Amino acid sequence: MMTTATVLPAPHLLTRIRLKMPFLVVLSMIWIATMVLVAIFADQIRPYDITRMDLMARLAPMGTPGHLLGTDELGRDVLSRLIQSIRVSLVIAFGATILSAVLGTTLGFLAAQFRGWVEHLVMALADFQAALPFMIMSLAVLAFFGSSMWLLVCLMGFYGWERYARIARGLAISASAQGYAAAVVQLGANPRRVYLRHILPNVASTLIVSMTLTFPEIILMESGLSFLGLGVQPPQSSLGNMVGFGREYLTRAPWIMLAPSVVIVLTTLSISLMGDWLRDRLDPTIR
Repeated sequence: MMTTATVLPAPHLLTRIRLKMPFLVVLSMIWIATMVLVAIFADQIRPYDITRMDLMARLAPMGTPGHLLGTDELGRDVLSRLIQSIRVSLVIAFGATILSAVLGTTLGFLAAQFRGWVEHLVMALADFQAALPFMIMSLAVLAFFGSSMWLLVCLMGFYGWERYARIARGLAISASAQGYAAAVVQLGANPRRVYLRHILPNVASTLIVSMTLTFPEIILMESGLSFLGLGVQPPQSSLGNMVGFGREYLTRAPWIMLAPSVVIVLTTLSISLMGDWLRDRLDPTIR
């Protein structure tokens, strides 16, 4: 007797994956990916040079042929400057966020390893940093030393490092108390290997979530400094720089200020939404 086997249809790829992401998180990831691609390929997709002026087309409105987002007070294409501004702002934000995370995590691990006066010193510096009005300090530093891309990245890199230091210290002490770190030490591993190969991978999820929360704050901080004229300097352009120059033409040419403002709001909102979702997915206490 022949038996016929029932062949089940292959499940669809999306059904098999079942990420169950909220719709807003999906939109946020799409927006962030778009901004990253724009920053990477800015030279290829930018229609004009950011310094190219057309005085005959000054303050051209949005939708003008050849100028999708209009022109500014010097006849420069707003879309071209917006694309370049996205690249500059994201480079500053990414560089400063990574620098802040590395600095804070390193100091936190040092405090957890040596304890005693090293721990007290790191925690005192963290408390001082948290109490310091960072915007005022940044204005003073940039006014005294002048503004440059590297100085701006390094200065923004000091923003929020105390959060990573506290998180890394607490998680490292907790990991040591759980026993697996002590077991690795008993096997002959040096402290650097213990922290980099065993403790850091176990606390990386919490640090990544903290980075997604610090990233939009650095974007807003850089935008505020550029808006005040002490951030990115001409002929280079950033999102805050465009908003600062566009405020003088808010009634006559609002598109100059509107375009970078929308990008700032959507980018910071997208990263914040993604950070909240990552926290819910990676934090075992919430699950």
